[in-house]
Amino acid sequence: MICYQNKIKNKIKFDLFNKKFQDIILPFTLKKIKAIKDKKLSLFLLQDLKINHRNAQRYASRGRIFDENHKPIKPGDLIPSEYIYMAVFEGVSRGLKPILEFEDFAIFDKPTNLMVHPISKSTPYSLLDEIRFHFGENANLIHRIDAETSGLVIVGKNKKSEKILKDMFEEKMYNKSYLAVVEGKLEGEVTIDSKLEKEGKNIGVRMKAGDTGKESCTIARPLKYNSEKNTTLVEVNPITGRQHQIRVHLYSIGHRIVGDPIYGVHDDIAEGYLNKTLEQDLREKETGSHRLWLHANYLEFKYNKVIYKIKSKNQDILKLV
Repeated sequence: MICYQNKIKNKIKFDLFNKKFQDIILPFTLKKIKAIKDKKLSLFLLQDLKINHRNAQRYASRGRIFDENHKPIKPGDLIPSEYIYMAVFEGVSRGLKPILEFEDFAIFDKPTNLMVHPISKSTPYSLLDEIRFHFGENANLIHRIDAETSGLVIVGKNKKSEKILKDMFEEKMYNKSYLAVVEGKLEGEVTIDSKLEKEGKNIGVRMKAGDTGKESCTIARPLKYNSEKNTTLVEVNPITGRQHQIRVHLYSIGHRIVGDPIYGVHDDIAEGYLNKTLEQDLREKETGSHRLWLHANYLEFKYNKVIYKIKSKNQDILKLV
């Protein structure tokens, strides 16, 4: 049984803990658990705490389980004390709520500049915080969008629905549409089917379009042209789902997304952005905006014989044109 939990604060006296544990900071919660002394840790997690094998291995192998002397316990170790301590991720809410919730899944309308998943233990907040806060540790992301891309994200509320919904993404059983503001005037609907692969130069995440790489397809339709700014609001349907697909495909035909800090900019700008050293004024000057103007606007799919058609309520992108 879990006896108590204590949210780890920045002011915690780290001299109480093993050096390895000092890496675990917010939003982890330290739980004190009544254990069975001399029982193998992996068996205790599986049989007594009813933690599934995958999570049990993750907690133990990442050094998140400790004895009463705050020394890490490995999966194959015998539990040396009457209690163990477990550091678990428990989301902290900043007020973001799902726009729709159903029995097996929910939909968030993610704002820009919010990562969907923490990239390290030092990430202070991500969409995963809200997911776990609202729906518990078995809830998870079904798909991901970039931090600066705003819009719809599907969340599975349990492991069964997570697998079904993720498999549907793999099998392309969703109709997705994005809005983007691009440089220049897009004259008419265009299908972009150039292959995508890593650029392989200085910027590791940057992709390139060409004749080699993975098969990719994007359809873009112009919606509104702003002659003063020389920008076009476009609706985009990614038929495949490659890394940065919409961004690199639009850039490849001469219509870079406004505010993109990776494509169509010098390497030093992209590197500064990725390293979080790029000054905001310089970013706006070089990219045209404070953010990437790409928005996941619409989702349509069939789940348990019901067709869902969901549109984002965030229409900030329309104000730009």
